[in-house]
Amino acid sequence: MPYNQSRRDFLQKLSGGLGVTIASLTVPAAMATSATSRVRDTKKLGVALVGLGSYAKNQLAVALEKTSNCYLAAIVTGTPAKAEEWSKKYNLDKKNIYNYQNFDEIAKNKDVDIVYVVLPNSMHREYVIRAAKAGKHVMCEKPMSTSVKDAQDMIKACQDAGVQLGIGYRMHFEPFTKEAIRLSREKIIGDVRFLQTNFGFTIGDPNQWRLKKALAGGGPLMDVGIYCVQASRYITGEEPLSVTAQYGPITDKDVFKDVEQSLSWQLLFPGNATANGFTSYRSNIEQLYVSATKGWIQMGPAYSYGPIKGSTNAGPMNQPVVHHQTVMLEEICKSFLETKKFPAHITGEEGLRDMKILMSIYEAADTGKKISLV
Repeated sequence: MPYNQSRRDFLQKLSGGLGVTIASLTVPAAMATSATSRVRDTKKLGVALVGLGSYAKNQLAVALEKTSNCYLAAIVTGTPAKAEEWSKKYNLDKKNIYNYQNFDEIAKNKDVDIVYVVLPNSMHREYVIRAAKAGKHVMCEKPMSTSVKDAQDMIKACQDAGVQLGIGYRMHFEPFTKEAIRLSREKIIGDVRFLQTNFGFTIGDPNQWRLKKALAGGGPLMDVGIYCVQASRYITGEEPLSVTAQYGPITDKDVFKDVEQSLSWQLLFPGNATANGFTSYRSNIEQLYVSATKGWIQMGPAYSYGPIKGSTNAGPMNQPVVHHQTVMLEEICKSFLETKKFPAHITGEEGLRDMKILMSIYEAADTGKKISLV
C-alpha cells in the first residue's frame, strides 16, 4: 500500500491512552523476567508493537517485560526519536525497527510472530490487513474498527492468510471480572434481571484524535462505552435482541463539534435481562451493577486500571490485583502455544459482534427508534 506523507506526519505526533501508570499494581512473580535479557527461542512468541503511544509505552511494553511466553521483538513507529529511545531501552536490533513506509518488510522477520496494532481506530483495518498479508498473527486494540464492514474485511483478510486475529479485551482476563462472570453464568446470584454499566471520564487535550470522528469513529462510546457493552454481554452470556439510545446534551460545543459528549442506551437480552449503559467524556464515572433473583454484584472501579474493586450480597470480592495487559498477553500466548489459536472469547468475531452493537446504538440515537439486533 502506498505510503502517505500526511499519515506519517500524524503518526509522528501521535500519543494515546489515558496516561495511567501502573506502579501500584502487582504481577505474578513467575512473570518477572526482563525482556532485555531474553534469547529468542521457540517457547516465546515475538511481538511487534505498531504505534508507540501511551498505551503501548505504559501498558503493553511494560507487560512484555514481565511475560514468560512472549517478548517485545520489534516496533513500528514514524518518529525517529521514539525508535532510538525504544531501541536503547529494550535492546532491539536495528533490523527489528520499522516505520510505516517499510512496515510490510516485517514479513521477512522470523523474530516476529504477532503484530499488535495500537493505532487510532480508523487505522486498525489497514494495519491488520497488512500484517495478515505479511503472514503474521494479529492482535488489535478495541474497538476493532470504525465500521462493521471494516471489521468483516479484517476477519476475511486474516482467514485468507491463515493467521489468528484477536482483539485486546483485557477485562476478559482480569480476576474480579472473571469472578463476576462466574457468579452470573453459574447462577450463584440467580437469574440476572438488570445491569447498570457506566464508564466515562473528563477528556483532556481538545485537539487529540479521540475527538475527531474520522480517526476515532465516534466519541466516548467507541473509546470507553465499549467496555459497558462488553460487560452486558459477558455477564449475561447472551447477545442482545434490541437497543434504544439517546444522546446527552452538549455543554461544550467547541470540544464536541465532531463526536458525542455523552450517550445512554438500553439493551434487551433473550433471558429478559435489561442493561442500561452510559458513557461520557465529561463525567467521571465507572461502575458495573448486576441485579439478580438471589443476589447482586457491584464493581467500581470496574473497567480501568483501578485497581478494580467489587462486592456482592455475600461480601467483598477477594481477588488478586494484577496488571491487566500482563495477564492478558500471558494467557493469549499460552493458548496459542498450546493450540495454535487465540482464545475464542477475544477473536475477530467477538470484535465484530461489538461493532454491530455499537453501530446500532448510534443508529438508535440518531433515529429515536428501537433497533433490532437479530
